[in-house]
Amino acid sequence: MNKEHKDLSNAIRFLSIDAVEKANSGHPGMPMGMADVATILYKHFLRFNPKKPNWINRDRFILSAGHGSMLLYSLLYLTGYKSISLNDIKNFRQLNSICAGHPEYHPNSGIETTTGPLGQGIANAVGFAIAEEILKKQLGKKNINHKTYVLAGDGCLMEGISHEALSLAGHLKLKNLILLFDNNSISIDGPTNLAVSDNYKKRFNSYGWNYIEIDGHNERQIFNALKGVQKSKLPSAISCKTIIGYGSPNKSGTASAHGSPLGGNEVALIRKKLKWNYKPFEIPKKIMDEWRKIGKKASKKLESKKIKNNKIIQRKKNYENIYKIIREEKQNYIKSMEPMATRKSSQKILNALTKKMPELIGGSADLAGSNNTKTDSHKIIKPGNFKGNYIHYGVREHAMSGIMNGIALHSGLIPYGGTFLIFSDYCKPSIRLSAFMRQKVIYVMTHDSIGLGEDGPTHQPIEQLSSLRSVPNLNVFRPADTIETFECWELALVDCGSPSVIALSRQKINPVRKEYDIENKCASGAYEILRTNQEIELTILATGSEVNLAIEVSHKLATQNIYSKVISVPSLELFNLQSDRYKREIMNETKHKISIEAGSTELWKKYVEENGICFGVDDFGKSAPQKDVFKYYCLTSEYMVTQIKGMLDK
Repeated sequence: MNKEHKDLSNAIRFLSIDAVEKANSGHPGMPMGMADVATILYKHFLRFNPKKPNWINRDRFILSAGHGSMLLYSLLYLTGYKSISLNDIKNFRQLNSICAGHPEYHPNSGIETTTGPLGQGIANAVGFAIAEEILKKQLGKKNINHKTYVLAGDGCLMEGISHEALSLAGHLKLKNLILLFDNNSISIDGPTNLAVSDNYKKRFNSYGWNYIEIDGHNERQIFNALKGVQKSKLPSAISCKTIIGYGSPNKSGTASAHGSPLGGNEVALIRKKLKWNYKPFEIPKKIMDEWRKIGKKASKKLESKKIKNNKIIQRKKNYENIYKIIREEKQNYIKSMEPMATRKSSQKILNALTKKMPELIGGSADLAGSNNTKTDSHKIIKPGNFKGNYIHYGVREHAMSGIMNGIALHSGLIPYGGTFLIFSDYCKPSIRLSAFMRQKVIYVMTHDSIGLGEDGPTHQPIEQLSSLRSVPNLNVFRPADTIETFECWELALVDCGSPSVIALSRQKINPVRKEYDIENKCASGAYEILRTNQEIELTILATGSEVNLAIEVSHKLATQNIYSKVISVPSLELFNLQSDRYKREIMNETKHKISIEAGSTELWKKYVEENGICFGVDDFGKSAPQKDVFKYYCLTSEYMVTQIKGMLDK
């Protein structure tokens, strides 16, 4: 190993060591072990521009092993990104520092995605690579042609999401995807052989990947491996055999180097062993200059090729086009007014949208025919052929969600993907990260209640809506009919700072909105859809297919001189954002309130309060025809009218 390389790598190591020591918290072992690989990557291969971090044709570097975040922060600081200062590094893991414990996505920073939950970065990277291939077809190879590098560890490869994502990547032949495997054979509990005996070469080869094994501390081997995969026709994995905590006399190669500070005495010994005779956070000018040259060299390469942001074809946010499409489809539907499952309503609007929105990339986890996510205007993305706008993800719900995050993060593409609402449990970690990163990812979740019938408790979502509604910055939509479905899609598409879940029915639903209105009433989250008298004594709150049931209840009560209003609640999240005055108008007109939703009642209790009834399902469902299941759980107008009369008579 030549001295220059050693010095550059040690700068990463000691910034990482010193930051962890100062914070008295963190993971020094991985940055110490992968410093050599990262140095070669940034010095010789990675195309980036510290002055233009959002340059669209840059190579992406994803740190899936997010616990080793100091590796990334050190690289960004050393190469000259203004987003990371030395002071930021000194404040590693401190309140409001950009150098958080695990990388957190910041636009225009060089931090491409939020990682920490292991394996997520791998799925994100697959999404980045898919987006690159799609845009290459749409915008031309001269404008889009780059690599996605993802650094993953043993833990990432243990997680199930990695199997799902890597399998799809191999199937699609994502040739510009390169995985750097930090193969140090150490996990938190100790040696990985406590839990894993995988043959990684056979595993990756079975996925359809190239697999190369190297010494992750050998400068020449690292360089040759990275050079060798540049023109690969398949995705490539480079297994870098490294020593965790490299340079530590007493802790290297052990679990003790993984997730805690090394301690002052050990750090002193490391400085001595690696001949780093400098104070904490001190980078000698010569070494710093060399790192900054790497950053400037990368920028000059880009300038010499005359590839600049302003020459890239950028799509404009044309929300007016979306509004126009939605209005036209609303008008067309009002003419027919046919009962329709909202999953079919969703397909109807998607058919119109996909014809005019090339940035809309659809997909499903092997449920296209059930989710109705695929339309006549879709073209399927196939292995090696990305001239399309629809992805068959296979039975890979978790990976699909993580991949969609990567697609959204890459550029201006808008991904949506479908599965059953019950399987949102498989998607949840990635949905949470969508919300945390404020990405426009749309989750189409069909078969939204016990209304799916015979498939029974394993497929009938009960607590899923409540669970999803508890996620901050996530819009959960449950439309009541076709018109509401159109409006919910509009809201999902124009919201720049939140992902959306659109929960849709399997069964047909009678229309509740029967007149055209240019206004998007769903935008308020809750609105009055029926009133049986000017003076009322009951407020009925309902969502989705149960809005029809609420209307039926309201009319039956009116025949007995009990008058009410029905409030459709397509989105509790949007309703909660409304003014206090509006919320009072909706909620405080009557003393008595009831809620109707064919799912968990727990969340509704705070809206209904003590003078009301929550009708729902607090069980796991039943396998039977839809009508029988609703009757079993007392979700019938006859039962509800009796219960409401009893409540009002008290």
